[in-house]
Amino acid sequence: MASNKVLMVAEKPSIALSIANVLSRGQMSTRKASTDVHEFEGTFRGYHVQFKVTSVIGHVFSLDFPETYQNWTVTDPLDLFQAPVRKAEANPKAHIRRHLSQEARGFGNLVLWLDCDREGENICFEVIDCIGHTNETKRKVYRARFSSVTEKDILKAMDNLVEPNKDEALAVDARQEIDLKVGVAFTRFQTSFFQGKYGNLDARVVSYGPCQTPTLGFCVQRYLQINTFKPEKFWSVRPYILQSGYELQLDWERNKLFDVDVAVMFQKLVMDDGIAEVTEISEKQESKGRPSGLNTVNLLKVASSALGFGPQMAMQVAERLYTQGFISYPRTESTAYPSSFDFKGTLGAQVNNPVWGSYVQRLLSDGYQKPRSGTDAGDHPPVTPLRSATEDMLGNDAWRLYEYVCKHFIGTVSPDCKYVRTKVEFSIGGEIFHCVGQRVLVKGFTSIMPWLAVNEKNLPQFTKGEKIEVARVDLHEGMTSPPEYLSESELISLMEKNGIGTDASISVHINNICERNYVQVQAGRKLVPTALGITLIRGYQCIDPDLCLPDIRSFIEQQITLVAKGQADHFRVVQHVLQQFRQKYSYFVKQIENMDALFEAQFSPLADSGRVLSKCGKCLRYMKHISTQPSRLYCNTCEEVYYLPQKGTIKLYKELTCPLDNFELLICSMPGPDGKSFSLCPYCYNSPPFEGIDTLFGAAKSGSSGKLGKGAGMPCFLCPHPTCRHSLITQGVCACPECTGTLVLDPVSAPKWRLCCNMCNFLVLLPQGAHQISTTPDRCPECDSTIIEVDFNKKTTPLEDGATLYSGCILCDELLHSLVEMKYGKSFFRGSRGRGRGSRRGRGRGRGTGKMVDPKMSFRDF
Repeated sequence: MASNKVLMVAEKPSIALSIANVLSRGQMSTRKASTDVHEFEGTFRGYHVQFKVTSVIGHVFSLDFPETYQNWTVTDPLDLFQAPVRKAEANPKAHIRRHLSQEARGFGNLVLWLDCDREGENICFEVIDCIGHTNETKRKVYRARFSSVTEKDILKAMDNLVEPNKDEALAVDARQEIDLKVGVAFTRFQTSFFQGKYGNLDARVVSYGPCQTPTLGFCVQRYLQINTFKPEKFWSVRPYILQSGYELQLDWERNKLFDVDVAVMFQKLVMDDGIAEVTEISEKQESKGRPSGLNTVNLLKVASSALGFGPQMAMQVAERLYTQGFISYPRTESTAYPSSFDFKGTLGAQVNNPVWGSYVQRLLSDGYQKPRSGTDAGDHPPVTPLRSATEDMLGNDAWRLYEYVCKHFIGTVSPDCKYVRTKVEFSIGGEIFHCVGQRVLVKGFTSIMPWLAVNEKNLPQFTKGEKIEVARVDLHEGMTSPPEYLSESELISLMEKNGIGTDASISVHINNICERNYVQVQAGRKLVPTALGITLIRGYQCIDPDLCLPDIRSFIEQQITLVAKGQADHFRVVQHVLQQFRQKYSYFVKQIENMDALFEAQFSPLADSGRVLSKCGKCLRYMKHISTQPSRLYCNTCEEVYYLPQKGTIKLYKELTCPLDNFELLICSMPGPDGKSFSLCPYCYNSPPFEGIDTLFGAAKSGSSGKLGKGAGMPCFLCPHPTCRHSLITQGVCACPECTGTLVLDPVSAPKWRLCCNMCNFLVLLPQGAHQISTTPDRCPECDSTIIEVDFNKKTTPLEDGATLYSGCILCDELLHSLVEMKYGKSFFRGSRGRGRGSRRGRGRGRGTGKMVDPKMSFRDF
C-alpha cells in the first residue's frame, strides 16, 4: 500500500546519508540516481513501512523572466516591473525534478528534511511541486525540524514532525521576485547606457541590487569620510615620575589640546610645580562577562577579523563542518540557548580533545556556568560543536573555524573573568593626571579565549597625600588621523544593524560587490571601493539617495518578515514595493545625465579606449578592441559596439574576411594548455544570420542578467554557411561522442593539431608535428565523417618510402586511428574498429560498424 511507503528528502546528499544511517542503524541499501537513494525498512507512526531517503542539491528552481523578456535590445527595462516570472530548474543537468517525481511513485508519505530556515521552507514547497502533491494523490506531508545531524537530533525530529510553513516559503518568493525585477531593470539600463559610452569601466555588467547597492554605499561612505578628512595637530602634556624604581607616565585629564600656545602654558605650569601629589586612590573589582552563544553574524565577523576568511568562504567552511556532523546548523540569528539544551553532554563530547580536553574536564568537575542570556530569534540554537575533532581530521581552514566554534562554546559556560582596577590620581600645578593598573583575580573564560584576556598592568604602591618629584615633562605632538577603510567585520555589523540582508545572505552581498569590481579586498580584509563603485554611489546620491541608502531595504525586509509570520499578504507586499521602485526607476532614467557627468569625469569614452585591431565590414575602417570587461570591439565611424567572448585572447585572423558581411575574422584562444581556439566574425557573433542556431557559445552563463550577444554568440564553428571555409560545414569532422556537438578542426593549433568539440571540452589530439592538417570536401562512405588530409613531417612520417601526404577518416582508417588520442571524454570510437586502406595520396576506406550521426548534417542541404 502507498501509505506504507515513506519518502524522505534532505537538502544535500550528505545530510540524506546521515539521516538514513541513523534511522536504519546502518542497515540500508544505496543506489545511484541524480542523487543517491537509500532504502531500508522501519517503523513510522506505529506502522511497519518501507523508507526511501534521497535529497535535492539546494534550490530545485530559480526565478527568471520568460524567454520573450530575455533580449535586452527588444525589452524596455520598465516593462520588467510588471512582467510575468517563471520558475525553471536551477540545475537542469542534474534532473532533480524528474528524479523526485520518479522516486515518489507509490509513496504515500513525504517527510521533508530541508534546512530549518526560510530558504529551506521554500525548498520544501519546491519538492512538493516536483512530486505532484495534490488532494487527489492523498499524500501526507510532514516537516522535520532539526539543528544538527546527530543521532539525538534526528530521532527527536522524527518524533516531533510538523507541517511545512507556507508563509515562510511565500516570504522567500516575495524577496526573489522583488530582487529579480528591481535588480535586472536597473542593471540592464545602467549597463546598456554606460558600456555603450565608456571603454574602461572594467566590469562586465554595471549592476544594481536592492541589497548589494546599500552594502556598497557603506564602503563608499567610509571612503568619502577618509577622503574629506582634514588632519589637525594636537598637543598633550605628559609628566613622568619615578616610584619604586619604575618610571611611570601619567595621563592628562584634559587628554589633548589643539592650541600649541595653551599646551605650552600648561607644560610650564607643571614644570614649575615639579611635585606630583597623590589626591585619590580607588580600587574596584570588575568583571568581564563571558560571551553569549555564537550566531552567524558574529561567526562571520570573527572569521574575517581574526582568521582572515572572507564571509563567503567562512560560510562554505561552516556548512561543510555542519554536513559532516562537527557543528550545529551555522545559519542562526539566536545567541540564547533553549532551556532544554544539553550542556553537559555537549561538553562531555570534548573531554578527550587533545587541545582543550583537560580544560573541559576541569569545567565538568568544578561545575560549569549557565550561559548569559542572549537573543532568541526562534530559529536555531547558537552555533555549537557536536563532536570532537583534530586538525588532521579537518584540514587547516576547517580546523581553525572549528577551533573557534569550540572555544567560543566552552567560553560561554566558563566563569566570568574577574580583575581589580586601580586608579591613582595626581595633582601637579593645579592640573589633574592619573595612572591605571589592572590585576587579574580569576581568568575565567579568558583561559580558553586568551585573545579576550584583560591586559595586566601592575602599579607601584602609593599612599594618599604622598608627594613625588616629577622627573620630566614632555609636550607630545600628534596628528589626528582619518578612520580606516571599512573592514569586512565592520561592514557585517553595519548590515546587521541596518537590516540589510539576512544571516544567510550577508556573505553573498559582500561577495557580489567584490566580484562586480566595485570594491577590492586589501590587507587586513579592508574593503576599498574602486572608481566604478565610488562613481555609482555618488551618482545615486545625485539622483535619488534612497537607491543607495539602507532605509528602503530595511523596510522591505520588515515587510517580508510580516509575510513570513502570516501578518501581511505576499502579493500586496510585492506589488507595493515594485510600484515604488518603478516610479524611482522612471525618475532615475530621466535624470541619468547627472550620473553620466560623473562617469564622464572618471572614465574614457569608447573612442579613446582600446587598440586598433580589425576592419569594420560596413565602413571598412579599423575598429578598436577594448580588452577590459566586457571585451568588445568599437567602430568609431559607425558608433557600433560588438561584444566578444568574455574569456580568452583575441587576435586578428590573417586579415581573412567573412563572406556574409565583409568583417575581418578574429581568433579567440581560450586560456590553459588545453583551451580551444576558434575563429569568429564580430558581426555574426552578435547577430547570428541563420535561423535554427539555438545554441550560442557562452550563452549558458548569461541568464537574465546577461545580454544576448554579450559574451554569447555564434562563432564560425556554429555557422552553417555551406561554402565558407571556416564554417561548421567545412571544418566539422564528426559527431562528438560526449554531447550533441560536433568535433571541428582547431584552425591555429599547429603543430599540436587537434579537433575540439564546439559544445563541450572534449578534445581529440591529431598526429603531432604534421606540417598541415586540413578537411576535404569528401566524406567517409562508412560513417559519413569528413575525410581529413595530413601532410606529415618528412623526418617523422609513418608512411612508406618517406611519403608525406595521406587522406583518411579518423574513425575508420587504421593508420589515422592509431595516431589520434582522445582527451576529456569517456569514449571516442563507437563499435568495432575498421581496417583502413590508405594510399599515399588516396583516401582511407574504413569498414567501421559503429556508424555515427553527425548533428551538423542537419544543414547539409542548406
